[in-house]
Amino acid sequence: MRQLILIFISILLTATIYSQEDAVVKVNIPTQQKYQFTPVIDIEASAIKNQGNTGTCWSFSASSFIESEILKNTGQMIDISEMYNVRETYPAKAWNYVMRQGKIQFSEGGLAHDVLNSIKLNGLVPESAFSGLMTASTSYDHSKIVPEIQVILDDYIKNDKNSKYPYWKKSVDSILDLQLGKIPETFSYNGRTYTPKTFLEMTKFETSNYVTLTSFLNEPFNSQFVLNIPDNFSNGLFYNITLNQLVDVVDNALKNGYTLALDCDVSEKTFSSKCGVAIVPKKLDDQEKCLTYIVEESEISPEFRQQEFENFNTTDDHLMHIVGLVKDQNNNEYYKVKNSWGTASDRIGNDGYVYMSKPFFRLKTISVMVNKKALSEPLKKDLKI
Repeated sequence: MRQLILIFISILLTATIYSQEDAVVKVNIPTQQKYQFTPVIDIEASAIKNQGNTGTCWSFSASSFIESEILKNTGQMIDISEMYNVRETYPAKAWNYVMRQGKIQFSEGGLAHDVLNSIKLNGLVPESAFSGLMTASTSYDHSKIVPEIQVILDDYIKNDKNSKYPYWKKSVDSILDLQLGKIPETFSYNGRTYTPKTFLEMTKFETSNYVTLTSFLNEPFNSQFVLNIPDNFSNGLFYNITLNQLVDVVDNALKNGYTLALDCDVSEKTFSSKCGVAIVPKKLDDQEKCLTYIVEESEISPEFRQQEFENFNTTDDHLMHIVGLVKDQNNNEYYKVKNSWGTASDRIGNDGYVYMSKPFFRLKTISVMVNKKALSEPLKKDLKI
């Protein structure tokens, strides 16, 4: 009898062990999924460039955006000069700085509408007519431009008639000519001679066709206001719409073949040009993981977006060009954003593009510039466009 009892106990223990092992095997442990991106919308854009050691992303992004618009207008992919617009914008910045007696920022930075302002006044030129590179230089370095100009401007503001630079405008132009080159009055393109104004006419690009949209709670929706950010030296006007509308504008524009110029914050650890992604992980511990693997992202409310803007966690760091939409294997959507930091494979992912999640866009976008034709009729009515 004792032997039978021992055998029965042994059978029970063995069954229990197997039952536990089976339970372990059957548990559905989630595996980490590396990003696998599939194109959804891919709008033709010009080749990626490298802005080098400059703060001129505003001109690179807006120029790329304009190239896509010219392609829609003419069927031609024309490489326009980023540095022509930079060269023509510096005198406007200098004037603004002097007239405000140095009480504002003077820097390399700017916004997309500064390119439109320059084009409206000064026209356009192709890259072949004005590269902004001097002598044998192959990359941009503007590290001396602002300091050298600011010495002139500050001396004039402080000393007025006794300034060493009474003709400060000419002094500023001399520096710009030396660093960027003289502006061409005429040039040849595809066998024809143009001025900057006649070249603009050829491209059929109209600066009045574009609007800049944003979404903040400190101003009424469906109104225009001057967004108080440091690089808005020209006091550009922004249309204010709801955050959901801002996302809808981008989605609808892309679906209808329109690209957008984007101003956003890229100072976050979860924005990575090396990995080519921009994510807002829900868990703080996923900040590194999210650059390689799909993670759960935060839901971004208008209130949280406003809070991050007002406490300076969201700033206008960088401008880029939205040219498409991709999705991962879980059908999460990301904007395909063209950057201007080159394509070096050792430090740049996704061939120079950044795949930006919609939560990141909702949280970190300052504004977008878009063709009015890309807006829905109800929105144009609300904005009185």
